[in-house]
Amino acid sequence: MDIYTVYILYSPGFDLYYKGMTNKLKKRIFQHNNNLSRYTKNKGPWKLVWTAEYPTKREALIEEARIKKLNRRSIERLISRRGEEDSDN
Repeated sequence: MDIYTVYILYSPGFDLYYKGMTNKLKKRIFQHNNNLSRYTKNKGPWKLVWTAEYPTKREALIEEARIKKLNRRSIERLISRRGEEDSDN
């Protein structure tokens, strides 16, 4: 059974965020960092800064659509909240 990951990448060199969804996260990050993705081509290197996993493609697509509507401030708030959750463990 596949797990679907919604993710946010950050390019420090271009100060950009990219939001996406995949069921093969390592492969997808490789594609982003090796100019194999149209929207991230020549804008790397990309750092993975946020992820969320979903059991179905439908749920992941809904979450991806939600985060793609967020403005930069909301994206950065989402990322920083995840960091706070991780430090609680």
